[in-house]
Amino acid sequence: MSANLELKKSAVEEIKKLISDSKSIVLLDYRGITVSQDTALRKTLRENNVVYKVIKNTLFKKACEQLNITGFDEALNGTTAFAFGLNDETNAPRLIKAAMKDYQTLQIKAGYYNGKAISESEVVTLASIPSKEVLVAKLLYVLNAPVSSLARAFKAIADKKA
Repeated sequence: MSANLELKKSAVEEIKKLISDSKSIVLLDYRGITVSQDTALRKTLRENNVVYKVIKNTLFKKACEQLNITGFDEALNGTTAFAFGLNDETNAPRLIKAAMKDYQTLQIKAGYYNGKAISESEVVTLASIPSKEVLVAKLLYVLNAPVSSLARAFKAIADKKA
C-alpha cells in the first residue's frame, strides 16, 4: 500500500476516536476568518476542553460510514471545521455560538449529539442550555430554598420571643 493511503487510514482512525470520545460535535464553515481570529478561537476552545480541527470532508465521511453515522451529507460541502466537545454536551455548541458573535463570518453547518446528526437550529438550541455546573447549582438552590425559609422562620420566631 502507498504511504498516502496509510496516512489516510490512520487519520480516519483518529477521527473515529474523536467522534467516539465526544459528547457533541459542531460542524462549522470558517471561511472569512482571519488567522489571528482562528488562533484566538482555537485557544479559547482548547482552554475549555474542546478539540478544534479542520478535517477533509471525505475523511470525516469515511469515519462516519465506519461508525454507522448518517445525516452529514449536506453539511460536508465546502470548508468545514469541527469542534469536538469532550466533557460536556453543551460546551462546544455554547462556545461556538459565542464565537459567532465575535466573528460574524463563522457559520454553524450541523452538529452531532447523542449518536446522531443534528441540524444547525438544534445546535443553537443545545448551545442555549446552561452548563452542567450551572444546572447543578440551580438545583441545589431550589432544594435548599425550603430549608432556608424554614430556618429564617424559626429565627424570626426566636427573635420575637426574646
